[in-house]
Amino acid sequence: MIRILVAEHLPLVRRGLVASLEAEPGLSVVAEVATGADVVPAALAKQPDVAVVDLDLPGGGLTAAARLRDLTPGCRVLILSAQPNPGQVRQAFTAHALGFMSLDVAPEQLVEAVRQIGAGRRAVDTDLAIAALESAANPLTRRELDVLRIAAGGARSTEIADQLFLSVGTVRNHLSRIMCKTGARNRIDAVRIASDSGWL
Repeated sequence: MIRILVAEHLPLVRRGLVASLEAEPGLSVVAEVATGADVVPAALAKQPDVAVVDLDLPGGGLTAAARLRDLTPGCRVLILSAQPNPGQVRQAFTAHALGFMSLDVAPEQLVEAVRQIGAGRRAVDTDLAIAALESAANPLTRRELDVLRIAAGGARSTEIADQLFLSVGTVRNHLSRIMCKTGARNRIDAVRIASDSGWL
């Protein structure tokens, strides 16, 4: 019997996931949670074999996955995403998840993924895996990433300069290079491209 924890903040989606998994022989949902903060306590209490975790969980699905790895190493993680992209696949594996799938997969695909992960094998949507392998390597320097991370929060050039102890002109040069390297139209577009690619 594979014991499962389901972590999904939308009640209707969570109930659908639980119903799909419970309907299958050899699978048992032993815990349901709605926030990232509840994942580890539930896992410690119920000792699931697999955690099915929504990437967009309040408190962070990837943060919860990484904490599960550290605190309950026997629990393997499958990340689900409503709007998957190659960067998320890489981020999920960096957080030590064994699987990554779109939330719109068929129930039988979800069940098969849980069985594979329960057996210690990876389960990744094929198209997403190929896209992650084919996506470009990060062209941005560490300093450019620092600038872009702060810009992502809506900071102006002067605020970025203050936080990084740079001149405003240097910040503008970094932003200009970032937009050239990413092919972005503006800094908002650069943030989107970098996030989708998993660089931020």
